[in-house]
Amino acid sequence: MLSSIFKAYPEPPEVGYWGKPTSTIDWCEENYVVSPFVAEWANTVTNGLFVLLAVFVTWSAVHNRLEKRFAMIGLGLGTVGVGSWLFHMTLKYEYQLLDELPMIYATCIPAWSIFCEERQLLAKGADGANGTAGTVAVARKPTLLKQAVVALLVFGTATALTVIYLVYRDPTIHQTAYAVLNVLVVFSAGALASKYVSDPRARRNLRDTMALSISIFLTGYLLWQLDVHFCSFWIFIRRSLLKLPLGILLELHSWWHLLTGTGVYFYIVHLEYLRVLTHDQADQYTLVWHWKVFPELVLNAHRGSTKYSLEFMDKYVSDSGPGSAGPKDDRRKSE
Repeated sequence: MLSSIFKAYPEPPEVGYWGKPTSTIDWCEENYVVSPFVAEWANTVTNGLFVLLAVFVTWSAVHNRLEKRFAMIGLGLGTVGVGSWLFHMTLKYEYQLLDELPMIYATCIPAWSIFCEERQLLAKGADGANGTAGTVAVARKPTLLKQAVVALLVFGTATALTVIYLVYRDPTIHQTAYAVLNVLVVFSAGALASKYVSDPRARRNLRDTMALSISIFLTGYLLWQLDVHFCSFWIFIRRSLLKLPLGILLELHSWWHLLTGTGVYFYIVHLEYLRVLTHDQADQYTLVWHWKVFPELVLNAHRGSTKYSLEFMDKYVSDSGPGSAGPKDDRRKSE
C-alpha cells in the first residue's frame, strides 16, 4: 500500500522539455524529476500564491476605493509571481529577468509613494496650560513637480541598476538592491507612523502588520539560505528518507515563495493603512483581521456582517452590517 503512495526519486534527465538551463541560477530542487514539462515543480507551483494574493490585493484596493497606486502594487506583485513561475518552470535566462526585475520595479511604487509624503503644521487651538497655540501635523498633497522628481529618481535608479545587472549578470546585485530599497521603505514608513499616528489601536495595528511582514519574510529568507548552503544534505534526505511526494515538503526555496508572498501582503496592508491614517481618512476605513490573523483594509460601507477582530489574535467583534455606525465589541466584562 505504502509503496504505491511513496515513490523513489528518478534520476534527473540531462535535458528536459525546455532544453538546457540558461539562467545564472539553478536552485536546489532537482530538475524534471516530477514532470518532464516543468524544470522545478515545487518552486513553480508555489508561485501561485503570489498570483492569488495579487488578485486579492488588486480587487480589494478597487473594491474599497483605495488610491490607484495600491492596485498598481497588486499588479506588480502578480507580475513577480508570473515571472517567477515561468523562470522556475523553464530555467531560461529571459524568464529569470522577468522574475527578478519586476521585484525591483514593483517595490518602486510604494517607495515613490512614501518618499513623496509631505506634512505641514497647522494651528490646533489654544493650549489650556499656557494659552499658546498647539500644532498638529496633517498630510498635504505633494506638488506634481515633486512627484515627478521623486519618480524620476526612484525609477531612474532602478533603471541604472537594471543596466548594471544586465552587464555583469551577478544575482548579488539584484538581491542587494532589492533589500536596500525595501529597508528604506520600511524605515520611512516606520518614521511616518511614529511621528504622525497617535491612536493607540492604530499604532498597534501598524506595528503588528509590519512586524508580521518582516518576521515572515525573514523566516523565508532563512529557509532560502539553508536551501542554498546545505543543498546536498536536503537532496540526501529527500531521496533516502522522504521519497516522493513527501520530499516536496523539503524544497526550502518553495517555502521562500510562500512566506515572502504572505509577508509582502502584510507589507502592502501596512502601507494602505498608514496612507489613510496620515491623510485624514481614518474615519472611512476599518482594518479588519479575518480569522484573527489575515488583515484587510475595508471601507466602512463594505464591512458586511461577517465576524472579524480589530487587532491581531484579538477577540471577534460583531457588526450590524453595511453602513452601520461601527463594529461592536463582543467582549463582556466578567461579573
